[in-house]
Amino acid sequence: MISSAERNRDGRKARKMSYLDTRGRIFDIQRYSIHDGTGIRTICFLKGCVLRCKWCCNPESQEYAIQEMTVRGKKKIVGQDVTVAEVMETVEKDRPYYNRSGGGLTLSGGESLCQPEFARDLLRAAKESGINTAMESMGCAKWETIEEILPWLDHYLLDIKHTNSAKHKEFTGKGNELMLENARRIAESGKTKLSIRVPVIPTFNDTPEEIKSIAVFADKLPGVEEIYLLPYHRLGQDKYEELGRTYPAGYSAAGAGAYADAEEGCGNKYQTQVPDWRLKTEMCRTGDNNGFSG
Repeated sequence: MISSAERNRDGRKARKMSYLDTRGRIFDIQRYSIHDGTGIRTICFLKGCVLRCKWCCNPESQEYAIQEMTVRGKKKIVGQDVTVAEVMETVEKDRPYYNRSGGGLTLSGGESLCQPEFARDLLRAAKESGINTAMESMGCAKWETIEEILPWLDHYLLDIKHTNSAKHKEFTGKGNELMLENARRIAESGKTKLSIRVPVIPTFNDTPEEIKSIAVFADKLPGVEEIYLLPYHRLGQDKYEELGRTYPAGYSAAGAGAYADAEEGCGNKYQTQVPDWRLKTEMCRTGDNNGFSG
């Protein structure tokens, strides 16, 4: 006869295992990143996005559906269904690097919140394993969805692209009211470190006045100390052709002066960072994969 203690133990084990079996859809796992949170990190790219940013460098992330691309004349399937446990097998490989550098797991996309249960359970698995967690996101989801994720999240890297909703909708397909409201609620919750990321896009938000408007908004968010300025590039352009699509953004890459103006717009209060994205975006463009077959 099974004792009550054994039943309780088995029940706890079943509950613990259930979230590791949560399934989601990803299109890549990139190891050894240094631009997506603190230290050396592993990035898990989730499929699906609610926006259609004209400058998106990962167009294969936008559709949740598994897709086919033609890369250098060869067919490539983009998208793979995996469990939390399977992703964690790859994440665990670099634990020594996380320990030495303060790194960990970062979720990216697409928009991670399009797969809320999978994102939540991935972050939980890492957090319960003692691995630092971060998420790159626009915050475009119901507050209840975000609230469930926050207990497992060490660092929220939140995109704020513009403060003008009409211009935001023109360039991304959606207004920004929900995202700005969620930014306020995330900051006021005090449950995670919050940093703001701004992709600096020619003709969209690259004037000092537009960047300053974002900085003024950030100034009202408790605890925000960093604004990351992300340079525009065209290294994802080939992906559109590989998907049979037309690249929607015909801008020229902004020069250094644009980022000097953007930093000026942020003022002196914030630690502004303009990371060197060349290595990361080149890897994205060529489809290199550092740890997972997608």
